[in-house]
Amino acid sequence: MLNRKIQAQVLQALSESPAVALLGPRQVGKTTLALDVGRTVSARAGSAGSPGSAGFVYLDLESPADRAKLDQPELYLADHRDKLVILDEVHRAPGLFPVLRGQIDRARRDGRRSGLYLLLGSASVDLLQQAGESLAGRVAHLELAPLTLSEAPDVPPDLHWLRGGFPDSLLAPSAAASQRWRQDFIRTYLEREVFQFAPRAATETLRRLWLMLAHHHGGLLNAAQFARNLGVDGKTVAHYLDLLVDLMLVRRLPPWHANLGKRLVRTPKVYVRDSGVLHTLLGVNDKETLLSHPVVGASWETWVVENLLALAPRDAEAFFFRSAAGAEIDLLIQRGNGERWAIDIKRSLTPKLERGFHAACADVLPTHKWVVYPGAERYRLGEDAWAVGLPELARGLSTLQG
Repeated sequence: MLNRKIQAQVLQALSESPAVALLGPRQVGKTTLALDVGRTVSARAGSAGSPGSAGFVYLDLESPADRAKLDQPELYLADHRDKLVILDEVHRAPGLFPVLRGQIDRARRDGRRSGLYLLLGSASVDLLQQAGESLAGRVAHLELAPLTLSEAPDVPPDLHWLRGGFPDSLLAPSAAASQRWRQDFIRTYLEREVFQFAPRAATETLRRLWLMLAHHHGGLLNAAQFARNLGVDGKTVAHYLDLLVDLMLVRRLPPWHANLGKRLVRTPKVYVRDSGVLHTLLGVNDKETLLSHPVVGASWETWVVENLLALAPRDAEAFFFRSAAGAEIDLLIQRGNGERWAIDIKRSLTPKLERGFHAACADVLPTHKWVVYPGAERYRLGEDAWAVGLPELARGLSTLQG
């Protein structure tokens, strides 16, 4: 089993909160991680409970047999109040949230204030809205991203970039098997998953929008242009884009802005979050094709961004910075303690700091300046700026306390 960096955060959150919602797209490894967390919790509990007790129970709410166990949810959950209850695909049973709230409040009155429920969901919007309405103050939220480069250290970086971070794609025995998995993944989302959250969505329109986003990868959002190309109104594009974002398939990276007295870009960037899914949408099957494709630079840049954000501390906020005069920072990570990391991304073994980056840093005043490049050596590019490889910078981010 691969070591997922977020496992320690899940265990920590369970020790502090009665419920933890672990969110992530389908096939990203939530169930595997949750079961391992359950075994760890059981091992830590030691001899607590009855002899031979598993210490946790797991219910897959896509399984009719497991859903039947919750026909009387108050009774079932009360019977397992002394264990960690893992509820997979919990968005399929929205009526459970008021019940969970009642169970959590009863457990609190009995002196048990943490480690009751681990909730797994494949989309952020539905689960977060329900949890926000019914479990306010009772649930912590974490997001499980696809495997990062540091979580699969034996995989060559270029292979990780080409195949993306979904475990079944990344670790497939052949390039053809990886490509088939990603094709099936895209088809499954369009034909099945979307309808759980948007039953009236037009599959073909959503597919075309997803494909347009792939060709527009890393560009500024132009919803009006997408609407004209699709032959729909702007509200439909906004709704479908929200859906892809909430399914954690697409990211809108917001611009950083402040009252600087300058014209700043205020439109978000949009891109497909997993590089392997991006390449499949574009029909890119191998590295040679990728290197000659117009999206190669944007693909590598956003692959770096996703790897860094997956390991950033929980209090981190991510932006990009661009002014009308050409000042630009590819990724700006801002923390609650005032730290501000300016990160330039160069797919070159001889990166150089450009005038636009210096100008942007003069406006943003970062506490750290980094240039991520494909090499391994760390060296100084200026008085306060360093060139660094992705694995090293990712390790640095993952060690920060958030």
